[in-house]
Amino acid sequence: MDVERIRQDFPVLSRRVQDNKPLVYLDNAATSQKPQQVIDKIAEYYSRYNANVHRGIHTLSEEATDAYELAREKVADFINAESERNIVFTKGTTESINLVANAWGRKFLEPGDEILISYMEHHSNIVPWHIIARDTGAEIKGIELTKAGHLDLGQFESLLSDKTKIVAVTQMSNVLGTINPIRKIADLAHEYGARVLVDGAQGAAHSPTDIQEFDCDFYAFSGHKMCGPTGVGILYGKYEALESMNPFLGGGEMIEDVYLDSSTYKEPPWKFEAGTPNIAQCIVLGYAIDYLQDIGMEKILAHESDLMNYTMRRMNYFEDVHVYGPLGKRGGIVSFTMDGTHPHDIATIIDQEGVAIRAGHHCAQPLMRKLGIGSSARISIYFYNTTDEIDIFFQSLNKVREIFGNVTERAV
Repeated sequence: MDVERIRQDFPVLSRRVQDNKPLVYLDNAATSQKPQQVIDKIAEYYSRYNANVHRGIHTLSEEATDAYELAREKVADFINAESERNIVFTKGTTESINLVANAWGRKFLEPGDEILISYMEHHSNIVPWHIIARDTGAEIKGIELTKAGHLDLGQFESLLSDKTKIVAVTQMSNVLGTINPIRKIADLAHEYGARVLVDGAQGAAHSPTDIQEFDCDFYAFSGHKMCGPTGVGILYGKYEALESMNPFLGGGEMIEDVYLDSSTYKEPPWKFEAGTPNIAQCIVLGYAIDYLQDIGMEKILAHESDLMNYTMRRMNYFEDVHVYGPLGKRGGIVSFTMDGTHPHDIATIIDQEGVAIRAGHHCAQPLMRKLGIGSSARISIYFYNTTDEIDIFFQSLNKVREIFGNVTERAV
């Protein structure tokens, strides 16, 4: 994979910041950068065929509708879904999970039922379940972690029972970089008849995704973390699961017939796409998928794995730095703390060197409490990052250590 050539597709990566220093963008878990090919497609939609979808018979509306539904087909192909009718467009991962919690949970959860979520979830896969549990009388139970930062599968099995109605877990932790064994989790949950929702916000963008191999019932992810625009997300659902659910929102093209005292609804996925959808974002997500597939998801995974191995080897030189999560196979995320230095100070000083990282609780406060910390600094990589950029990050980290007097003999 020619990373230097690929970087030329991303205008923002050529920026210089902070007194003319080259930008090093290592905050990809929050959002990815966009290639010029994707940026151009946004302008093309608004300048050539801007119109509402599914409701006009004029040329522009038909062109927009065709492009919108073509994007759905591209998403289905990208994750190997059974059909494009398994794909619901939403605003993002958060809305996708809220859709399931409300449209499935309000219909099927009862007092005494149990919802299993893990301690490594981010808030978007916790709070919707809090709300639905409060409203239905269901109970939330937590899947513990091992000391190495993996899901404790033994404890998970011990939680499963006939009361378990849904298991909601992340594909990859946005703090630990842990990659969870989704198929094993799904197989165990299905033995008890439970549904399985997978939060793929940190998964689909970084590796080939085969939703049929996962055998999960629901899979949620966002377009903006995979070179697409903000404001578009995807909910995959097994069709019989989507069919069984009530609508999440009402109005617009989700209806079939409306009377003054009742209404009927279209079939999935349109049943869940009320009002005017994010047309431009959905269409352009399709072009972002084209871009990723032209590079090849296997190549993206291999490059990120090499870069992460390089990063972890260099991290080991720092005696005063504490890395959280598995030391072996992991996704492209490294969260860490440094003795005597607040993560916000780390991020602020590093930013002065042109390096963008994240610091805070990463919308994962239950996990922070488990780790015994209030916050951490986090770097997160994508396929356009290089070892040279990782080197700049470590040079910047050394400046943090010099400022706070933490220099040790093993410093790089």
